Amino acid sequence: MTQTLDRDELRRLFDLRSSYNAHSGGGFTDDPYPIWHELRERAPVHEGIVHELTGYPGEAMFQGLPFPDRPHFSAFSFEACDAAFRDPEVFVSAPLDEAVDPDDVGVTNSMLSMGGTQHRRYRALVQPSFVPARARWWIDNWIEQTVHLLIDSFAGDGHAELNVDFAAAIPVLTITGSFGVSVDQALVIRESLMREPMKVVEILMPVVAARREHPADDLISVLVDAEYTDDDGVSHRLSDPEIYSFAFLILAAGSGTTWKQMGITLAALLERPDVLAAVRDDRQLVRAAIEESLRWMPTDPMFSRHVARELEFHGVEIPQGSVLHLCLGAANRDPARWERPDEYDITRRPKPALAFGNGPHVCLGMHVARAEMSVGINALLDRLPNLRLDPDAEPPRYIGMYERGATAIPVVFG
Repeated sequence: MTQTLDRDELRRLFDLRSSYNAHSGGGFTDDPYPIWHELRERAPVHEGIVHELTGYPGEAMFQGLPFPDRPHFSAFSFEACDAAFRDPEVFVSAPLDEAVDPDDVGVTNSMLSMGGTQHRRYRALVQPSFVPARARWWIDNWIEQTVHLLIDSFAGDGHAELNVDFAAAIPVLTITGSFGVSVDQALVIRESLMREPMKVVEILMPVVAARREHPADDLISVLVDAEYTDDDGVSHRLSDPEIYSFAFLILAAGSGTTWKQMGITLAALLERPDVLAAVRDDRQLVRAAIEESLRWMPTDPMFSRHVARELEFHGVEIPQGSVLHLCLGAANRDPARWERPDEYDITRRPKPALAFGNGPHVCLGMHVARAEMSVGINALLDRLPNLRLDPDAEPPRYIGMYERGATAIPVVFG
């Protein structure tokens, strides 16, 4: 499997500083947390956009941007961000004047942009494949094989780069594998998703057609077989464009976030050899290490909601039609909720954080993401004795504005 992956291409596509990722602020190298702390201490909600309030020079694109003709506000406290996630009637996931067209293929025409009954109906179709009880289905079919084949490619070398050469490839191959797509098309899909989405459709079209004739044990077959009942009580199967949009959403949401979060977790552990040793000796701590990284540094530190009606929100008057940006990075380090919030501490008492959001739109694939990270970290600890950062190489740094992650993670072992 891994022999067909072009590592130079992987590095190009998954380098946060590359032109591919520059649109979301990939060139941002400062630590945003001191400014986010200051903003949160001054007020839970501010007028303006997160990256502008942070002092990022230039434009940055992400969910909820740019909408230049709308008022923008940003929330920085846990209480404010959590309240917005939990009130989908006021804080909606798509602009009020933009309807979702299920026949128009794209991430923005998936359930990501749906609300109310329509969102519940579509989410219910695919939710059963992403519940915790189905994690073993993902692990046995795709995750475990991918993880070990990747480690096979460098286990005998005594050194490796774990971010792009390991963490980045796992979710891409997991997702495309669950589509029944060949490995040699995985990177084509990754690059084409944002630039030439119809290329992805061209790859998926024969797969969907084949699964309609002969279902298999994969996610496309689940979608092909799914039925929903409309408001008139009539049953429908998903159309091909609806399946493509589901696939786009899963690719966009899963192929980038999981690898960056796994890289953050690995870097945090490797920077703290005593913590890494504790996790190696007690594998029940792997989950704590992952959960703490999700709190400490979520790879997507901002998501946005559109305001359905005028209201006062945490002391700020917000007009209808505004965009409210939820700075999850700041919320997850709110000292009103966590002691010593800037510390990466896997022994702290667990409390729900907001890395995966909350409310009806909580991340669909969060349990698959956790499974990918857990299997990956456990396999590294099992197979690479005395794993440690390469003392002769530049250590990893955390960069990025709206898609944060670690730079290269060079390690030695043996």
